[in-house]
Amino acid sequence: MTMPAAIDAVREAFIGLTAGEFDLPPRHAFSDSRSLVMAVHHRPTGSTAVKVVSIEVERDPVIAGTVVFSHPDGQFVTDAVPLTTLRTGAVVGVATDLLAEEDASHLALLGAGAQAADQVRAVHSVRPLKKLVVFNRNAKKAEALLEGLRDELPDTVMDVAAGAEEAVESADVVCCATASTVPLFSCAALKERVHVNAIGSYRPVMRELPQELLATAEVVVVDQVEAALSEAGEIIRAVNSGVLRLEALVELGAALGNPPLRQGRTVFKSVGVAVQDWAVARLLA
Repeated sequence: MTMPAAIDAVREAFIGLTAGEFDLPPRHAFSDSRSLVMAVHHRPTGSTAVKVVSIEVERDPVIAGTVVFSHPDGQFVTDAVPLTTLRTGAVVGVATDLLAEEDASHLALLGAGAQAADQVRAVHSVRPLKKLVVFNRNAKKAEALLEGLRDELPDTVMDVAAGAEEAVESADVVCCATASTVPLFSCAALKERVHVNAIGSYRPVMRELPQELLATAEVVVVDQVEAALSEAGEIIRAVNSGVLRLEALVELGAALGNPPLRQGRTVFKSVGVAVQDWAVARLLA
């Protein structure tokens, strides 16, 4: 499956979510979010996707699990790992296409784990990259990531940054894909016009973004408000401290129907919702 096809499918799914086409119960998390169960039902097609995964940060791969796509004609079962990286990349592609400047061409990627390559592919699909800078605490992993992407991005200048703030300082788009519990950079390190995606944190104790960015961004888009308030540490902290108004959060499906202005700093925070799994599993099936 190509990344552009996945992006289109995920975009349509979020529009359908806003239109009320899905039954989407909250994600079940067990053992301090090391075991997750996500389910969704699409009423128009009578199809259901259920994903069961375990997450162990010290394990390689971090994610292990299975996705079952059930529809009136039968079932399709697939590995959750490549599907999760693909659908997470795809939603970043949707958000970047919506919120980044039309001429954005410089991506800073923070994190070089399993999600990283599809983050790059997604941004490149909607904003062809002239420059890619990666920062990872283990520089060898960042170098290996870039080496693996060279054939796919032959016209892109690639580099490994010595620090997160150095990586983001001149970027048009920033992607955060880490397990950090503290902000990765200061708001002052960013350009005045930049789009930031954050997909790494999925527990209340995790954070990748500084509060000042959430407080001053032109728009903060989330995949789903309910999910963000339950799982996104930076969103929870910003709302509870009063620097980010709850009413200011915009769900992705709503933003697609009424695109915000591309100006200043924009943010997309995703914890992942099951409609993404459904969209990609449906294509695979």
